[in-house]
Amino acid sequence: MSSQRGNTSRARPQKHKNATGFSNTRHDTSIRTKQILQVQQTGLCGRCKEKIAWKVKYKKYKPLSQPATCTKCHQKTVKKAYYTVCQVCAERDGICAKCAQKADIVDPFEEDKQMEAAHQSQLEQELRLLTERQRRSFFRLQEQGKLKGGSTSLDDSCKDISDVQERDVLHDNEDLSDGSNDGYSSEDNEIEHIDGDNNFKEHTSKQC
Repeated sequence: MSSQRGNTSRARPQKHKNATGFSNTRHDTSIRTKQILQVQQTGLCGRCKEKIAWKVKYKKYKPLSQPATCTKCHQKTVKKAYYTVCQVCAERDGICAKCAQKADIVDPFEEDKQMEAAHQSQLEQELRLLTERQRRSFFRLQEQGKLKGGSTSLDDSCKDISDVQERDVLHDNEDLSDGSNDGYSSEDNEIEHIDGDNNFKEHTSKQC
């Protein structure tokens, strides 16, 4: 286009043209890209869903490395990138999980059954590798809700199990050191042992 003022017309066509459209999996076949493509963007309005879909299509999507903080309940319960509201608050208030505005939700929240089944099978395989004591401790902590973050993964749960077992051992040792001898210390045991030897000697001397 000419730089002359008022000359806004151009006779030639565009110089650089894309012969084919962009594809984010043409040269990238990594597991990370496949996982990004499998993420379901639910609980969003039409505009927000288009924005995230554009990021996924042109490889601009960056997943979360750890849960983000919800702007409503202020808890670390946001598990998807670019979301600002967690699923519970979004469903309760009827708002979009990204822009937090009252809008028509295109796809409501729904659990990914395939990912949940895969996670469950992986959890069962990992449970088979644990000992019977660790397995029972895991189920006990899961029922009591004492696992980190309320998750059922074994990555942090094994640490919780070991911590609980260490606390139990320390507690048992403290009980043994404090009152396991029913009020008797090691010195008292030695005194009783000496008194018993003296009584035995006196009794044998009398018999002689």
